[in-house]
Amino acid sequence: MKLFKLNKTNLNEVEQIPFKLEKDIQSLVEVNVESVFNLKFIQSELSVDKYRIDTLCFDEENNSFVIIEYKKGKSYSVIDQGYTYLQLLLNNKSDFLLVLSQYFNKVLRMEDVDWSQSRIIFVSPSFNSYQKDSVNFKGLPFELWEIKRYSNDTVVLNEHRSNSKESIETLNPTSNSTISQVSKEVKVVDEDFHLSKTNQPLVDKWNELKEEISNLDDVEITPKNDYISLMLNGKTLCYLIFRKNSISLEMNRGNVKPDGSRSKNYFDLDDPKKISKEGSWEWKSGTKGTIYKIPINKTTDLEYLMFLIKQKYKNLSN
Repeated sequence: MKLFKLNKTNLNEVEQIPFKLEKDIQSLVEVNVESVFNLKFIQSELSVDKYRIDTLCFDEENNSFVIIEYKKGKSYSVIDQGYTYLQLLLNNKSDFLLVLSQYFNKVLRMEDVDWSQSRIIFVSPSFNSYQKDSVNFKGLPFELWEIKRYSNDTVVLNEHRSNSKESIETLNPTSNSTISQVSKEVKVVDEDFHLSKTNQPLVDKWNELKEEISNLDDVEITPKNDYISLMLNGKTLCYLIFRKNSISLEMNRGNVKPDGSRSKNYFDLDDPKKISKEGSWEWKSGTKGTIYKIPINKTTDLEYLMFLIKQKYKNLSN
């Protein structure tokens, strides 16, 4: 990818500045891991058994551990290292739980962590075709992110995504293999996982909605453990919760503090047909969270639904 700076009508190429050391990448990511990956940084250089983990993070949305590994060279196997580290995590849960308890300064139980959502993130200036092909399977708990730095103080991160429908377990049937052992406990949630909960007319309605959503710039569909998120540049546009006979679209309205002040981007939904319902809850701090809930069924008017979604889209874009 080439990057240019616009100078009136001229395009001046911005030079790439290579990272000299893996540590340079690690330091940059760890300081910004919340804004880049929406994760809590827990510890750097964690030693467990005979291995050393570059960065240990926690995904509060999924209540799961995330390990980040940094690479500059290309002479390593993503699959081998990824499954080895996941097995390390699953075989030493008490060690990881202790580190997490110390971070949050409270005693945590095994059930406070969703071990099935554990995953590995690899960050490197580049991955070769072999490494990319090795993770081209459905449901792998790995992410490959290429990071590049440029002379105008710009850093670009691109994720390599798999488009395969084949599971890696079909290539490794041995029941005592590392892959099989990890796969028994770690499950990657995808779109099909949520669609399997609902009926075919609603699946068809969701596919129609997806087509409409694809016309909105920079919106990504991100499956989570309990719902599917629509994300706009790292911000949550709305959630979709799939049930047997319904889909609930939930849209955060914003927070109201005890003094009555409202959070940034707090908004009122213009809903002349009144198909949305307001919901709220209160945290211990006294802050009140508010939400709009919109039911979706097989007769839902998608044009009107998109009219509502676009209001939140515009709100987050401002």
